[in-house]
Amino acid sequence: MALSSINNTELTYQDACEFLNYRENKKQFRNKIKEFEIAIEKHCKENNHEELNKKVKGDIEGVITHNFADGQYIRTAVAPKNTLVSTKIHTKNHPFFLMKGEVSIFGEDGVKRIQAPYHGITEAGTKRILYVHEEITFITVHRTDCLTVDEVVPEITVDDFSELKLEGFDIKQIDKIMEQIQ
Repeated sequence: MALSSINNTELTYQDACEFLNYRENKKQFRNKIKEFEIAIEKHCKENNHEELNKKVKGDIEGVITHNFADGQYIRTAVAPKNTLVSTKIHTKNHPFFLMKGEVSIFGEDGVKRIQAPYHGITEAGTKRILYVHEEITFITVHRTDCLTVDEVVPEITVDDFSELKLEGFDIKQIDKIMEQIQ
């Protein structure tokens, strides 16, 4: 189906330009997050702060708890004030709940500052940077048949955007249209 037939509207040149700009901004954001993580890792290695690097990546045990119940993986993270966290790349849509605290979420669609209580949906293909203003308790819930953290993590996250295999949307069609426009 052609994009111009969606909702019986015509695809204008302006629509195509806005879409291309959106896609380019998304690409730039993803590249900036990679640069940010590399800079943090380099800084931590040069200054013997390996634990800080793990903290930024959310890899410190004790602040993360894992629970499984009836086909669900529930992950609870507690992060102290003034913490910067780089999230993993999510492969599936899932709900999140901010139970305590205040956090700014830097994502492809800008910055959003939220306070508990708050809930939302993390969309597949999302990676964000969080800045914690006040200590937070952040819970995510994921549908899975896995029973261990080692099994579930590769199912619900990837390390690089090139590994994403999102279903339900044919990106090749958009690429073809973009080739025709350019």
